[in-house]
Amino acid sequence: MKNKRRFGDRKDAKKVRNLDGMHNIMVDLKPNRCDSDVYINQKIDVTNLIKYMEKLKKNNPDKHITYFHAFVTAIGKLFYNRPYLNRFITNRTYYEHNDVKIAFVAKTEFKDNAQELLCVLPIKENDNLMTISDLISKKVNKIRTNTKSDTNNLIDIVGKLPKLIRIFVVGIVKILDRHGWLPASMVNDNIYYSSAIVSNLGSIKCGSIYHNITNFGTSSMLATMGPIHKEKVIDEKGKEVIRDVCEFGINCDERIADGLYFAKSIQLLQYILENPELLETKASEKIYENKETK
Repeated sequence: MKNKRRFGDRKDAKKVRNLDGMHNIMVDLKPNRCDSDVYINQKIDVTNLIKYMEKLKKNNPDKHITYFHAFVTAIGKLFYNRPYLNRFITNRTYYEHNDVKIAFVAKTEFKDNAQELLCVLPIKENDNLMTISDLISKKVNKIRTNTKSDTNNLIDIVGKLPKLIRIFVVGIVKILDRHGWLPASMVNDNIYYSSAIVSNLGSIKCGSIYHNITNFGTSSMLATMGPIHKEKVIDEKGKEVIRDVCEFGINCDERIADGLYFAKSIQLLQYILENPELLETKASEKIYENKETK
């Protein structure tokens, strides 16, 4: 997956070369990520996923496996299968991440004044639902014991500076960010330096929303998941049936790919969740069964 670093590459990404003229012009017409976002709403049938998870939990009673773990695994597989999604644009230049990283914010408690901490999850090529579930559980347990990362500590320090000093410091940070010069201590556990930011709003009984992406960092996608619920749908035979569905609100930078690419990517995400056995295969394994997404 990783190639030798060339001139123009960043330490965390390689420069995308041989772009067509349209994509080069787009960064001039729309230089900011937050002005180039598109919103996608998708309801996905998760009936098969629920049956699969019930069986998995029964066969692995000692493991803590949740639907959020399954969603993160599916998104990780999606990025390996649809590599354009792992691109970002900064300083009017296209890059592709060296790694797949899924990020989220975790609260130490489900209380209004509970502290929010940043969590970045690297998805390795050989990872699957079981390894990703273990990794998420370890990360969350570490957060809930209030063991802060360097990034969280730095945010606390900078955020408490006097306003004029803070504005100056943040301005310097933004300049370093544009050129990929920020130190690892400010990047490693920073959710804005990820392939995608995800949020499981279903865990707090909130519907999926559209959340803005930012010009800071390297993340070009933000996805929220609502609660799983029963809904009437029309099956292939034209009959009305009750199915379990989950709604996703996805926001992404339209400049990194075209509409067809995004549409096929959403179809592939749906295919993975409707065929949950795929979550047991390694993240980088190519999915060819659904020919519509090739």
